[in-house]
Amino acid sequence: MTITASMVKTLREKTDAPMMDCKKALTESGGDIEKAIEWMRKKGQASAAKKATRIAAQGCIVADCADGFAAMIEINCETDFVGKDENFKQFCNSLMGYTKAHKTTEIAQLADATLDNGQTVDAARLALVAKIGENIQLRRMNTITSSHTLASYTHGARIAVLVELEGGDEALARDIAMHIAAINPECIHADEIQAETLEKERGIVAENARQSGKPEAVIEKMVEGRMKKFVNEITLLGQSFVKDPSKSVEALLKEHGASVKQFVRYELGEGIEKKEENFADEVMKQVKGE
Repeated sequence: MTITASMVKTLREKTDAPMMDCKKALTESGGDIEKAIEWMRKKGQASAAKKATRIAAQGCIVADCADGFAAMIEINCETDFVGKDENFKQFCNSLMGYTKAHKTTEIAQLADATLDNGQTVDAARLALVAKIGENIQLRRMNTITSSHTLASYTHGARIAVLVELEGGDEALARDIAMHIAAINPECIHADEIQAETLEKERGIVAENARQSGKPEAVIEKMVEGRMKKFVNEITLLGQSFVKDPSKSVEALLKEHGASVKQFVRYELGEGIEKKEENFADEVMKQVKGE
């Protein structure tokens, strides 16, 4: 029987398994979708299907740089316990190794890549799902390719930063990356702040200042002072350097004749809607028969 692309697509949607595995299962099952699913379950290839919809907001962020290329990848699982599992960490490190070796820049490219052992990344992911029993997803990645100074910094695999400096050295770039990880600036300098953000903050600051009952001229000075403080708090250059608060990051960079061209900061699970469970309420609902 001829196995069509639409049949493979249907089985892939039902099982979340790689296309080649779907095609093989259909071939073994004479094109019968249900029999193919049963065949894959026996092989442990379809065990990820039910887990694929479960929320995965834990996991690991890996980051590294070499030879003018820096990369950062977030891989998610469901629990912190699995995030510390050696098999999971080995999988994450293998992704970074492949990414650096092949200078991969897109998460979809990485998912379809073939590792040194001949297994695709997606197949390795599904095998790990079957072994560990949790939903595991390659969520996102960022890369920087540059002839300038690059650095990466990770904090407990939960926060990671990539930095590109023009001028300076790797030690300075790593210090800047560490600062960004700790203080979390929204942008590099004031020019990058969106106009609506400034307008909104100015309105809040002005309203608070007017409640003081002071003359309008004094209120205007208060607003300008507080807006300057606000800008310094959210911009990298305006912030006090975390390792030496007596100087700003801007002053530190000037001392070394350097400037920050760009940075990327990841925090594990940010932006993922996490399910909040109240087990006491759940028990009470069962007791009441709800």
